[in-house]
Amino acid sequence: MTFLFLYTEIADYFLACCNQLSVNGEVHIVRWPVNKEAPFQFQENKTLKIYSKADYSYTQLHELVTSINPDVIICSGWIDKDYLKITKTYFRKIPTIMSCDTHWRGDLKQRLAMIISRFTLLKTFSHAWVPGKVQKQYVLNLGFKEKNIETGFYSCDLMRFEEIYQNQKIQKQTHFPKRFLYVGRYYDFKGIKELWQAFIELQSEEPNEWELWCLGIGDIEAVEHPKIKHFGFVQPKDLSAVTLQCGVFVLPSRFEPWGVVVHEFAASGFPLLLSSEVGAKEQFLQLGKNGFEFEAQSVSGIKLALKKIINTSDSNLVEMSMQSNSIAKSITPQIWVISLMKMAKAF
Repeated sequence: MTFLFLYTEIADYFLACCNQLSVNGEVHIVRWPVNKEAPFQFQENKTLKIYSKADYSYTQLHELVTSINPDVIICSGWIDKDYLKITKTYFRKIPTIMSCDTHWRGDLKQRLAMIISRFTLLKTFSHAWVPGKVQKQYVLNLGFKEKNIETGFYSCDLMRFEEIYQNQKIQKQTHFPKRFLYVGRYYDFKGIKELWQAFIELQSEEPNEWELWCLGIGDIEAVEHPKIKHFGFVQPKDLSAVTLQCGVFVLPSRFEPWGVVVHEFAASGFPLLLSSEVGAKEQFLQLGKNGFEFEAQSVSGIKLALKKIINTSDSNLVEMSMQSNSIAKSITPQIWVISLMKMAKAF
């Protein structure tokens, strides 16, 4: 089979899934330019055929897709109008799959989308592929039939992070690192300012040995504190040197439709502290078993979650680490491929 992805911003985890898919046929990917806030460096990959959308006019892009002659098209939502126009020409000829990570909120905009989708999305896409339950509810409301919806759209490169876990677990079991780790962009919607404030207040009120390490870049100036360290953007290949020295992953987002980074650090064996707005918590966080949840934008809530970890014994933190690694195996690139093939063959 020939698979065509009309995609927005690609990442290593997506390419890992596509590599797994390439066992089943040719994989072509049209992608947007690399995001300057997430400047991933991708290794040359001869298994996948990757095209930059910026190099093509609409007519040229249409000609490219015609020459590829796909058996399946997977399109990133409905944000790119060129992608939509091309996908629509294949509707009812081959499986045309819409990916979507938007939560169902029930606001006016989404209720209007429920009406409009009958004349647009449902005449362009045969299937919908979403990360989890909240997104599934949205596409159900848009009019997609349950039999034409699959979950598990996002998966980390499980093999890479499993290797990190296995290589580091003995050292961490011997001496669990007293460092919280944040990985993400430095933007308001990531909740990083609330995290910094909570950590600084806690250090002032109840001094302790824990540190906070932060990886990322963005438009927020890094706060200065002797126990907060900033590393900028770190390429995935260099991540293991940091994870070895850190113990607990924190994601305080005000807005996070899913967050593959949660899967990555669960697989790496990190206990998790996640805000109420992190979509991936439904799949990878089991309260008290491998981490804790706190209300988004709540400095007091973050402080309480941090304190829970600080007051947890090393042996229990090691147990939480093992639980995270185990829970992470619920979604893999292999399962991702099975979901896609199910849609492709059921058409």
